[in-house]
Amino acid sequence: MKTSGQFTIADLDVEKLNETTSRRLVVGKNVMLQLVSVKGGSRPPAHAHPHEQLIWITSGLMRYRLGDAEAKDCQPGSLVVIPGGVRHETWFPEDTDLIEIFSPIREDLLPKS
Repeated sequence: MKTSGQFTIADLDVEKLNETTSRRLVVGKNVMLQLVSVKGGSRPPAHAHPHEQLIWITSGLMRYRLGDAEAKDCQPGSLVVIPGGVRHETWFPEDTDLIEIFSPIREDLLPKS
């Protein structure tokens, strides 16, 4: 995890979160960025958090739902803004890479050590 200075993506450690998801993490004072790789077939549980979240799909396909709205597809180049406190869910029909930005920092997503 990098917290200040200049570096490249290759400088960031890859952290395996579970069997389907890995990430590279950058954390500033008030914002965090995750470069996430998700295997196809993954479907994290629906959830909400007080943090504002931005998602940028760089490869693959992500389906998502905000609140009770109809599910939508996101392909490379798609951007999603999720307001804090809004219940949302995502699923990944194929291997997908994305960038997530959270503000403020999600302490629950920081590495344990």
